[in-house]
Formats: sequence, structure tokens, C-alpha cells
Amino acid sequence: MVYCITGWRRRANLIEQHFNQLDGLVEELSNTTNNNYLDSLITVLDMLLSDQEQLNRHEFVTKVKQLHIDRLEKDQVRKVIEFAILKGLRGAVQNQHLITPDTIASYIAYLIEKIFPGDEEIRLFDIVSGSGNLITAVMNQLKRPVKSYGSEVDPSLIELSVLSANLQQNAVEFFHQDSLQPFLLDPVDLVIADLPVGYYPDDERAKSFKVHVTNEHTYAHHLLIEQSLNYTKEAGFLIFVIPNSLFNSDQATKLHELIRESAHVVGLLQLPSSIFKSEQNEKSLFILQKKSEQTKAPKEALLAKLPSFKDLQATENIVAKMNHWFEQAGYNK
Repeated sequence: MVYCITGWRRRANLIEQHFNQLDGLVEELSNTTNNNYLDSLITVLDMLLSDQEQLNRHEFVTKVKQLHIDRLEKDQVRKVIEFAILKGLRGAVQNQHLITPDTIASYIAYLIEKIFPGDEEIRLFDIVSGSGNLITAVMNQLKRPVKSYGSEVDPSLIELSVLSANLQQNAVEFFHQDSLQPFLLDPVDLVIADLPVGYYPDDERAKSFKVHVTNEHTYAHHLLIEQSLNYTKEAGFLIFVIPNSLFNSDQATKLHELIRESAHVVGLLQLPSSIFKSEQNEKSLFILQKKSEQTKAPKEALLAKLPSFKDLQATENIVAKMNHWFEQAGYNK
């Protein structure tokens, strides 16, 4: 146990050290150019990926190259960039500009391994990929080949996601577009999404969806669930991070109908309260399987309240119960 703790501390210290170096470089560039923190971060990350021989004559680029982020493990690189993005987003008021906590990514990776037993390649799509933190955090934890796709409309976030994935040496194909517009993408095995909550302003586009409502703007998170089903293979799976109030809203009736018609509810896992600022912000993991002629709903959905990872005994207990549920439900075969 001592060695494990020592190794963990060493990795944590490496992440902190590299973040401090990166943060200092970003602040220096931001102060010199009067650009905001995120734009300066994009520039510095781009320099890290650029050809060193071409740029080495510039003093600042020489300092950037001394960061040696390539000596870190994939997930250490992700965390260094994640901390920098979090600093850049500090004070952001829009939910779509918040980063999915690592605890959630770990539970999603666990669920993927349970519903896709074996080591065959899976095609994974994060339909609202933001800065790319969730999809790369999941990829870094999976012990199997993954062909990944992401979609994001915000130009700064899509740039950050591409740079972060490349620095982690994770192959992800990103779509820079509104995720409720059509994709040039064949249906995938699995869709994941930390759903942004709010109204979708394009009523004309919303009319093409079954969950569309006529008396007001349709909820974007309802539309994204339907869009995700459209790009999931028959018998494929979907894992959403949803607000706990999802099925209590004034537009929930059509969402209920869509899910009943198109999918089996596999599970609903309430995430630890400790990772959210308030009870109103609390969320759950919602797991669906798209219907096919060969699929059927589990006898009982997997329902649980997940503990904080800090409570090791409670985490071990809930994982053991979930393992047993997956064995009984036949997903491990």
C-alpha cells in the first residue's frame, strides 16, 4: 500500500508541476498579446505540436518546448490540459462550458467494459464533446481498441479538443457543427454525452424530431437524446449524463414516448452528491440500449446511488453489486 500511495503522489506531483509550467507560459503569452486565457492556451498547445526546428528560433517557443509534455502518460497529459481549461473557464455561466468530472468518466468506462465484454473494437461517439475531456478520459481507461468521434459547435472548444487529443496521441475524428444537424457518420456501437440542459433556439430544425413541442422552444437535451438514438446501431448502447429532473419537466411526456418506442432502459445510476455544487445541479447516468429484433429489456433495470470514490468500502460494495447485476442480466456473455 505504501508503494501505491508513493506512486500516486509521484504522478500527482508530475501533473501539478507540468500544469504550473503550462499555466505560467499561458499567462505570459496572455499578458503579452492581451488575448484571453483560453485563446492563449490554444496557441501554446499548438506550439507544443508544431515542428520544433521551424519554430526553435523564437525564445518563447523554446520555453514552450521545454515543457516536455510528451514524457507524461496519456491521462497525465489530459489532466494537465484539463486543469488549464478549468482555469480558463472559471466563472463561465453556460453549462456547456463546464468540464465533466473525472469520477463520471471512470464510471462510464466501467459501464462500457460491462456492456461490451471482450476486446473487440468499438465505435464511440460523444455527441456533445466540448473540450474533449470526457471522450479522451474514457478512451484512456478502456483496455480495447476504440474508434472515436466527437461533435462540438463552439470554435474554441473544438480547437482545444483536437489539440488535447493529439497531444494525448488519441485518434478522434471531430465534427465542428451543431450536434442537432445531420452528420456524415454511420451509426456507432455507443453514444456517450454529458447533456447540456436548456432550450434549442432553432424551432424549424426541432420540428424534424419526435420530441419537438409546439408551444415553446424544445429542450436541447431531449433533442440530443433522440439525435443520439438516430446515430446508434440497432442493439447499440447509449450512456447519458442527465439532470435528475429530466423526467419531471413539462416536456417529459414526449421523451417518455420516444424512449418507450426506441430503447430499453438498462439502468439509472445517481451520481455522488459530493461532485456537484448543489442539489439542483445533481445528475445521474442514464443507460439505454437501442431496440432491435434480438434485444429485450432487462427483467429489472440497474438502479443505484453511487458513492464518492473517496469512500473505498462503499465503492467496492456498489461495484460488486453492479458486477452481479450484469452477470445476472447476461451482458457479460
